[in-house]
Amino acid sequence: MNTARHIDAFLEMMAAERGASENTLSAYGRDLEGWDAALSKTNASLLTCGTGALEAVLSKWAAAGLAPSTAARKLSALKQFCLFLQMDGLRKDNPAHSLRGPKQGRGLPKVLSHDDIDALFVAVESDTSVKGIRLRTQLEILYAGGLRVTELVSLKLNAVARIIHQDASPCLTIRGKGNRERLVPMTGAAIRAIGDWLAVRDKTLPKSAVVKDRADGFLFPSSGKLGHMTRERFAQLLKQLARDALLDASRISPHTLRHAFATHLLERGADLRAVQTLLGHADIATTQIYTHVLDAQMQQLVEEHHPLASLKKKTA
Repeated sequence: MNTARHIDAFLEMMAAERGASENTLSAYGRDLEGWDAALSKTNASLLTCGTGALEAVLSKWAAAGLAPSTAARKLSALKQFCLFLQMDGLRKDNPAHSLRGPKQGRGLPKVLSHDDIDALFVAVESDTSVKGIRLRTQLEILYAGGLRVTELVSLKLNAVARIIHQDASPCLTIRGKGNRERLVPMTGAAIRAIGDWLAVRDKTLPKSAVVKDRADGFLFPSSGKLGHMTRERFAQLLKQLARDALLDASRISPHTLRHAFATHLLERGADLRAVQTLLGHADIATTQIYTHVLDAQMQQLVEEHHPLASLKKKTA
């Protein structure tokens, strides 16, 4: 049976009915292809396998060292696909219904300190080239609004053109996960950086008329097939900036800047519901993880600086 055709139909449903993003669809597609490839080695497929075959695949992946978080993601994709097959009458049963993923503890997100953020901005402001201005603008927007990296690199030109005028509200309209829109306020520094970038942006437009037409609508145009800078390219540039700032690049990614945005707001007394809205979280439980980060930081502060804590270390 042609499983690939049914995977494509499932992905089309996820896009049309649930508003799944391109990144989510790509991840689901890879995970389901991985399941089918593993099952094919036992002459089974996602359309014919039983629960036992799926359990065997999970066990094999665990023995190979697959991270529990990755296994949980793969299992989530599988469960949704099997339910889709059952609802469409392609299977009478759902072999994934009773499967349970490996237990996993939810780790706290990596958060950059204020000094780390300052070091990044000092480094980026020393580069006055067109590419340096672009990276400074991206950094300002990301830290000012806590955007996801895909939201940042795919910003449309018309989304920012109005906010550089004094009579306009200094907010970006962001379309995030689930196709939900939210307003994200920009700082004065971010607005000035956007203005600096718009003054030189045309220098980065592709030369080809066809490619230029595709890229011209984006704030950060590129000659690639998307028409805008990829999230992978931005992550590379951010890693290099971290090295230039003499920081540990392994600790720094676009998402750690999003974490820093949320944590630093809460440190200054921001309302949790307001931070949830700014981040575009559908569930406040997702936002609450940042309160745990603050709790952990306070505990570490006490352990490192409280006089009794130092006495306990000496007597241990």
